[in-house]
Amino acid sequence: MAISPVTPEMQSKLAIWRQKAADGSISIEEMRQAVRELRAGRQAAIQTASAAKRSSAKTPTRSAEDLLGELGI
Repeated sequence: MAISPVTPEMQSKLAIWRQKAADGSISIEEMRQAVRELRAGRQAAIQTASAAKRSSAKTPTRSAEDLLGELGI
Protein backbone atom coordinates (compact mmCIF):
# COMPACT_ATOMS: atom_id res chain seq x y z
CA MET A 1 0.00 0.00 0.00
CA ALA A 2 1.49 3.33 -1.01
CA ILE A 3 1.03 6.25 1.31
CA SER A 4 1.05 9.68 -0.21
CA PRO A 5 4.30 11.55 0.34
CA VAL A 6 4.54 14.27 2.94
CA THR A 7 4.36 17.72 1.39
CA PRO A 8 7.39 20.02 1.59
CA GLU A 9 5.34 22.38 3.77
CA MET A 10 4.59 19.56 6.24
CA GLN A 11 8.25 18.48 6.22
CA SER A 12 9.24 22.02 7.14
CA LYS A 13 6.70 22.19 9.96
CA LEU A 14 7.83 18.80 11.28
CA ALA A 15 11.46 19.91 11.30
CA ILE A 16 10.57 23.05 13.26
CA TRP A 17 8.41 21.13 15.76
CA ARG A 18 11.14 18.52 16.24
CA GLN A 19 13.77 21.18 16.87
CA LYS A 20 11.54 23.03 19.31
CA ALA A 21 10.71 19.75 21.11
CA ALA A 22 14.41 18.89 21.33
CA ASP A 23 15.37 22.23 22.85
CA GLY A 24 12.25 22.39 25.07
CA SER A 25 10.73 25.51 23.54
CA ILE A 26 7.63 23.96 21.93
CA SER A 27 4.36 25.28 23.31
CA ILE A 28 1.29 23.24 24.19
CA GLU A 29 -0.60 24.88 21.31
CA GLU A 30 2.16 23.94 18.85
CA MET A 31 2.03 20.35 20.10
CA ARG A 32 -1.74 20.32 19.63
CA GLN A 33 -1.35 21.70 16.12
CA ALA A 34 1.26 19.06 15.29
CA VAL A 35 -0.99 16.26 16.52
CA ARG A 36 -3.97 17.64 14.56
CA GLU A 37 -2.02 17.92 11.33
CA LEU A 38 -0.36 14.52 11.67
CA ARG A 39 -3.69 12.84 12.41
CA ALA A 40 -5.30 14.60 9.45
CA GLY A 41 -2.56 13.29 7.18
CA ARG A 42 -2.96 9.76 8.51
CA GLN A 43 -6.74 9.89 8.09
CA ALA A 44 -6.31 11.04 4.50
CA ALA A 45 -3.88 8.18 3.85
CA ILE A 46 -6.31 5.67 5.35
CA GLN A 47 -9.15 6.98 3.20
CA THR A 48 -6.96 6.87 0.09
CA ALA A 49 -5.90 3.32 0.85
CA SER A 50 -9.51 2.26 1.49
CA ALA A 51 -10.63 3.77 -1.79
CA ALA A 52 -7.80 2.04 -3.65
CA LYS A 53 -8.71 -1.26 -2.03
CA ARG A 54 -12.36 -0.90 -3.05
CA SER A 55 -11.50 -0.06 -6.64
CA SER A 56 -8.92 -2.84 -7.00
CA ALA A 57 -11.29 -5.40 -5.50
CA LYS A 58 -13.50 -5.13 -8.60
CA THR A 59 -10.86 -6.59 -10.91
CA PRO A 60 -10.40 -10.33 -10.61
CA THR A 61 -7.00 -11.63 -9.58
CA ARG A 62 -5.22 -13.44 -12.37
CA SER A 63 -3.35 -16.63 -11.69
CA ALA A 64 0.36 -17.02 -12.29
CA GLU A 65 -0.45 -19.71 -14.88
CA ASP A 66 -2.51 -17.21 -16.91
CA LEU A 67 0.20 -14.56 -16.75
CA LEU A 68 2.96 -16.99 -17.76
CA GLY A 69 0.74 -18.37 -20.50
CA GLU A 70 0.56 -14.91 -22.07
CA LEU A 71 4.35 -14.82 -22.16
CA GLY A 72 4.48 -18.20 -23.85
CA ILE A 73 6.27 -19.84 -20.94
